[in-house]
Amino acid sequence: MAVRKELVGETTKNEAIYAYHITNSNDAEVVVINYGCIIKNIFVKDKSGNKVDVVLGFDDVKGYFDNSCFLGAAVGPTANRIANAKYTINGKEFTLPVNDGPNNLHTDMDNGFHKRVWDAEEGDNFVKFTLNSAEGDLGFSGNRVFSITYTLSDDNALSLHYHATSDADTLVNMTNHSYFNLGGQASGSILDHTLLLNASNYTPVIDSAAIPTGEIASVKGTPFDFTQEKTIGQDIAADNAQLKAVGGYDHNYVIDEADGTMREFATLSSPKTGIAMKCFTDLPGVQLYAGNFLSAKDAKGGIEYKARDGVCLETQFYPNSINEAGFPDPVFGPGKEYDTTTIYQFV
Repeated sequence: MAVRKELVGETTKNEAIYAYHITNSNDAEVVVINYGCIIKNIFVKDKSGNKVDVVLGFDDVKGYFDNSCFLGAAVGPTANRIANAKYTINGKEFTLPVNDGPNNLHTDMDNGFHKRVWDAEEGDNFVKFTLNSAEGDLGFSGNRVFSITYTLSDDNALSLHYHATSDADTLVNMTNHSYFNLGGQASGSILDHTLLLNASNYTPVIDSAAIPTGEIASVKGTPFDFTQEKTIGQDIAADNAQLKAVGGYDHNYVIDEADGTMREFATLSSPKTGIAMKCFTDLPGVQLYAGNFLSAKDAKGGIEYKARDGVCLETQFYPNSINEAGFPDPVFGPGKEYDTTTIYQFV
């Protein structure tokens, strides 16, 4: 096990950007950068023993300065959508940028945590990133300290451990927005990938704004049913109002028997490479996003990513949970630290 630090550029504010290469005994390698806690590369071996990069991204870190599709990014302090870009905690209303129709998406496109340089601490097989965020920053309460620790084990499990403390009640709902393509980042569509989701229910959305209705609906008999393994492409073009509203899969799934303990919630596989990814989390939900509107030029190797060239499995509290009484509570503060782990294991 080893971690190698490499200077790879600087921000427009002349802040140094470092890449941290974490390797294990199986010759797997994860590359993360201190800018946005971005997962830049994940190299694992395919069925022929060739190393394959299975996440979308950029060779030049300058590509992440725009990154409108959030490739590889740690999104925070709150991911996904908040209705009308406002919420209330303890009787006080907070407002966020209106950046997705009338709503808020992923906190702030230009100033969110994915656009900041984090402090970094290296270990034998991990990198811990830390960021301080003061009262009022980005429209949130509390003086907060956030950390994300990326750990690569010898059994090819990449662990993402999130932690935050706050001196006041505050909203926290972070995620990682990596786009996976287990056929290789340059291999095109992920519609041939097979997916198994241990989620018997999902949260339907109102319309193209993708705000949940508040209902928790069964997937049985619908195109949203991945409780039996099938390809992502099998039903994505079905005549279904929910799919048409957001151009395909871009919905929150309710993980079965989620009780705050670690659960295996998904298996994603590529027939091209034989690479499979098992997914675990202690969170209650996961956003399946099939890259319906993915677009990125000058990506790795100079290629252009197009719609459905990658798929996201974003663990989370449900979208707009803060405004839905029946959804899991994403408020943390004194006496209630934010502490959660998601694991992607490549087999």
